[in-house]
Amino acid sequence: MLQFLGNIEAKTDAKGRVFVPALFRKCLQRAGEEFLVLRKDIFQDCLVLYPGSVWEKEIEVLRGKLNKWNKDQQQIFRQFVLDAERLEMDANGRILIPKRYLQMVSIDGDVRFLGVDDTIEIWAKEKLEKPLVSPDEFSEKIQELMI
Repeated sequence: MLQFLGNIEAKTDAKGRVFVPALFRKCLQRAGEEFLVLRKDIFQDCLVLYPGSVWEKEIEVLRGKLNKWNKDQQQIFRQFVLDAERLEMDANGRILIPKRYLQMVSIDGDVRFLGVDDTIEIWAKEKLEKPLVSPDEFSEKIQELMI
């Protein structure tokens, strides 16, 4: 089972290439993952890297909830996959993030890779300089969930 944990800084180069952190690369290699899928997160202003096997499960779950003969539901599925791009790491462990994705989330240089369960998020560094939720709100919400 893939599980990523970490908050690692990196830099994109002028072409949009970035090294996937070694910690995450090793996890992907151990799991035998051959490709990654990149898409903008649905709720947050970040990019999400799905290992190939995780992406395939996500698509299977989504497809299972949608009726392909329902026009609106088919549009939802189409939009979900339209915003996705298959990536492969080069021999040095870099991925090339297409410019349109960098622009979608305002990444211009410094990034943070954030391990989030079975996916890896890529954030513009400055967007993670402050907490995503206040400490008080976080403790309140986690308490609600766990009690």
